[in-house]
Amino acid sequence: MTATAFHALVTGTSSGIGEEVAKRMLAKGWRVVGLARSKPAWTHDLFEAIEVDLLDEGATRDAAAELATRPAFTHAVHNAGLVWPNLVGDVKPEEVAGLTMLHVTAPLMLTQAILPKMREARFGRIVFVTSRAAMGVPTRTAYAATKAGVHGMARTWALELGPEGITVNVVAPGPILTGNFWGIVPKGSEREAAIAGQLPVRRLGTVADVAHAVEFFAAEESGFVTGQVLFVCGGGSIGGLSL
Repeated sequence: MTATAFHALVTGTSSGIGEEVAKRMLAKGWRVVGLARSKPAWTHDLFEAIEVDLLDEGATRDAAAELATRPAFTHAVHNAGLVWPNLVGDVKPEEVAGLTMLHVTAPLMLTQAILPKMREARFGRIVFVTSRAAMGVPTRTAYAATKAGVHGMARTWALELGPEGITVNVVAPGPILTGNFWGIVPKGSEREAAIAGQLPVRRLGTVADVAHAVEFFAAEESGFVTGQVLFVCGGGSIGGLSL
């Protein structure tokens, strides 16, 4: 299959990791459809932006139904995510429900919409972007629980879809310099420097670090790799990390 035949669905393309992933695919000549709550500030001849709030089940269902009518997608990168931090005593049920919709249910609905044509082609690459926080970080009950849930879902899909030429893998980053991170840790602060100092590599990650890992799983040549979780976290997954 030639790269020009690749057709990717990427969520969260208005900024950060999703934007970087989409732009790398576009640079290779792939067609990309991006889903995000707001229209990106950038454009490309091979890029189509669709505005949809993946926290909204009805809006997500409508978007999925429309995607099902399109030419076959070869790739899906489920990247959109939010962090709603709270200590355990303050976590609200609606926070868990909301992040379950965004991190688990929306990717399920979108994948179900495009999967029949992937199966017909007997080729597909599905990549989730989760978080090192799935291993546990203070104040991340809703976030960690739903991201960890994605790991189980991805491994299940890998078992079911492997015989049909479709791989399913996970990139689990963190901490990465994005809007989500700076929404919790002030940019350029002593706290930011302290977090970097906890990591074996002594620096925080970039969107390019994560996009590079997504590219590996998305490659046609990566067909013998499925059901894996790759931590792109500067070594934070092998030791304690407090944000």
